[in-house]
Amino acid sequence: MTLSDKTLTCVECGSPFTFTAGEQEFYASKGYSNEPKRCPQCRELRKSQQGYRRGPQEMHPAVCAQCGKETTVPFRPRGDRPVYCSDCFSQMKSSSPR
Repeated sequence: MTLSDKTLTCVECGSPFTFTAGEQEFYASKGYSNEPKRCPQCRELRKSQQGYRRGPQEMHPAVCAQCGKETTVPFRPRGDRPVYCSDCFSQMKSSSPR
């Protein structure tokens, strides 16, 4: 089945936008069955209004439970579970059985 570009109308702003054959292939590969309802600009605006994270991730200070080195992690350590620096975490991941 060959796909061709489609012109759709945005439900937010009413502007026409192109749903390209490449985008259609991507949607199909992800298992999406519905076409987009919003133009790319309105999709971006909606994402930003819904609080989707943009920019750098917040990092938190921690001390590695294995080597004692000070490090930062992308989550807030709770204290009830060990936290590892990236080197120790990588060593643990590579030595654990799959």
